[in-house]
Amino acid sequence: MSTLIQGDELRTLLFGTAVSKAYTPLAVETKTLFTITGGKVLITSIVGEVTTAITVAGTSKLQANPTTGTTGDLCAATDLGTTDTPAGDLISFQGLKGDSIVFGVGATPTLKQPIVVNVGTIEQVNATGADGGITWTLTYVPLDNGASVAAA
Repeated sequence: MSTLIQGDELRTLLFGTAVSKAYTPLAVETKTLFTITGGKVLITSIVGEVTTAITVAGTSKLQANPTTGTTGDLCAATDLGTTDTPAGDLISFQGLKGDSIVFGVGATPTLKQPIVVNVGTIEQVNATGADGGITWTLTYVPLDNGASVAAA
């Protein structure tokens, strides 16, 4: 049986281009994960996979930091380490500003609604205690000709 369309091609048709960024070890800081250049993009999903267990209580959130304009939260700050988050767990959020990060093996939602961001960066903010590691995968569709996202 032949396959006419491969999995990565189907993903690109449904969600756009995928970009990944490993962030380990997590630290109390604002860490740039992705850089947006050339214009606006539509983020269709953001999913993290815990690569090193998160065992320290501490809040994390994602934010968009445009080159021009106001920095805005993509999700609410959430404690990822209160009950320990083991390697292999998936983390994401549903796309509404007030939504917390949701985590669990195989039970993580993707965005309810895509998010438009302008030229600038997507950052992870760890405000208190941090350990462990996450590899983030973001999918996007360029809204402006020449717009793209790269791992920072």
